[in-house]
Amino acid sequence: MTISNDQTSINPSELVSTIRQWGQELGFQQIGISDIDLTEHQQHLSHWLQRNFHGNMKYMESHGEKRSHPEQLLPGTLRVISARMDYLPDTVDMEEVLADKNLAYVSRYALGRDYHKLMRKRLAKLADKIAAVAGPHNYRAFVDSAPVLERALAEKSGLGWIGKNTMLINAQAGSWFFLGEIYTDLPLPPDPPQQQTHCGSCTACIDDCPTGAIVGPNQVDARRCISYLTIELRTSIPEHLRPLMGNRIYGCDDCQLVCPWNKFAQSTEEEDFQPRNDLQSSQLVELFAWTEEEFLRRTEGSAIRRIGYECWLRNIAVALGNAPQSPAVMTALHSRSGHSSDLVREHVEWALQSHQL
Repeated sequence: MTISNDQTSINPSELVSTIRQWGQELGFQQIGISDIDLTEHQQHLSHWLQRNFHGNMKYMESHGEKRSHPEQLLPGTLRVISARMDYLPDTVDMEEVLADKNLAYVSRYALGRDYHKLMRKRLAKLADKIAAVAGPHNYRAFVDSAPVLERALAEKSGLGWIGKNTMLINAQAGSWFFLGEIYTDLPLPPDPPQQQTHCGSCTACIDDCPTGAIVGPNQVDARRCISYLTIELRTSIPEHLRPLMGNRIYGCDDCQLVCPWNKFAQSTEEEDFQPRNDLQSSQLVELFAWTEEEFLRRTEGSAIRRIGYECWLRNIAVALGNAPQSPAVMTALHSRSGHSSDLVREHVEWALQSHQL
């Protein structure tokens, strides 16, 4: 089989080898190719939705079968090129930050610049390089920007397996990485999929989840997940979950921190993924004092900005309620007790009451 453009014919296997080389040159650690049969994963998604594990993320059910049928999202799609990019920054010990309840814990993926634009630009460059060799073809790049079952596609392309915490795990790199995709109508030879998982009898992620959100192997109830509560949820955080959130103000990495496979994770070489504004170990009271203008300025180009200032204060109020009582903590909470937002006031009042118990 060959891929032909107007001038020449290309051996698909050779093209895939070249794509991998280009991928490395563009900063991706791994490239894999998969077909588009996601029947098995669609069944898993349907069962997850039926149990209402998606919470308020209505977009998870509103796209119909586009997630499991790439050809519906981009007509003519035959293959998906999946790309992995490591993001673990060089930073202070994560467990030390979690242990110090006066500090704010921000998920490691969000400490630097927003990965969406960076990866999408790199994928676009990769697609342009492919088009220059293979000729005009139908393709589209995605980075968490459309209804795409990216972990399922990455697993099918041999980049790893979906672990019990539903993260994609790579035997040589752990799980601290982003994924991106290029849908294409080029008949590239697919890579062999990951045939089996390597979690074995380990249940570290299930046992360590602060809120018990991993209700079983490969089953996460988002309604209990701290990442959902601090990022996706825009309303009041359920009171019974607030004490379990500790000092996690944006996302949660606990299931990755305890995963044995992450002993193989490598620090990123991407400068844009390194921490900005000292968010890797900031004091809660300092972040709570940010004005909205300061929040917008300091989160410019960051994934954090998407939650907005109101939810930023909401999340930190909960963390302050879980922090050791001190004059600084109490002064910070009282400073927001008359905030114009009902949502902020509610969580501040809860935090103040928690220090009176």
